[in-house]
Amino acid sequence: MSPPSTSVAEGARPPHHAELERVYVWDLVVRLSHWIIMLSLLLLAVTGIYIGKPFYIPRGPEAEQLVMTNMRIVHFYAAIIFTLTVLVRVAWMFVGSHYARWDQFFPIGARRRRDVFRMLKFYTFLSSKPPMNVGHNPLAGLTYIAVFGLYFVMILTGLALYSVNAGLEYGGYMREIGGWFLPLFGGPQTARWIHHIAMWFLLGFFAHHIWSAMLVSRVEGMGLIDSMFSGYKWLPKGWRKRDE
Repeated sequence: MSPPSTSVAEGARPPHHAELERVYVWDLVVRLSHWIIMLSLLLLAVTGIYIGKPFYIPRGPEAEQLVMTNMRIVHFYAAIIFTLTVLVRVAWMFVGSHYARWDQFFPIGARRRRDVFRMLKFYTFLSSKPPMNVGHNPLAGLTYIAVFGLYFVMILTGLALYSVNAGLEYGGYMREIGGWFLPLFGGPQTARWIHHIAMWFLLGFFAHHIWSAMLVSRVEGMGLIDSMFSGYKWLPKGWRKRDE
């Protein structure tokens, strides 16, 4: 009796008895940028909420009343780290490894376009199994495009808002850099509102991202969450060639 075949039709999932291989999917730049962006966003959210509505004003000597100043300093440096990391990740989409490139974010090809709807059915509980993809699944890739759009909204509105005070502190230098964006967002109040709303959208994505990663990792059993630390996934032999 011949052993069961591990070949699969396009769009199908491999059988459970398929032999697995350890595949390097996420390179170091992808993993580092993922975690740096996440941590800097958390810092930006916490400090930004405080800057927008201070919820702790200590009493005491003047030296103890610098909470707002410290929050602004942390917010500023976290914004620099966030901006540089986003720019590095965008550049890596064009010069990085196969699974880090821009075409992994767009559903290019008939199979990946079909997988957008298969993944949507899985998230809406109309299907018990997600389609298997080595890198980003196509629906996640489309979502990340929107998320990077929000990143740049946050960066540009942040520069615009920073220019209001920075222009007073550093003269025309910072006002010229960030102030150019201020009219595009309708002035400081509208820019602040857009900045605030974009933050809540990103926090909502952050919560959904954790939930969906845990769900897909549990159902697939291929080490999705572990791969964001090690870079490796466990995949059926030969499955990697489908995405290359």
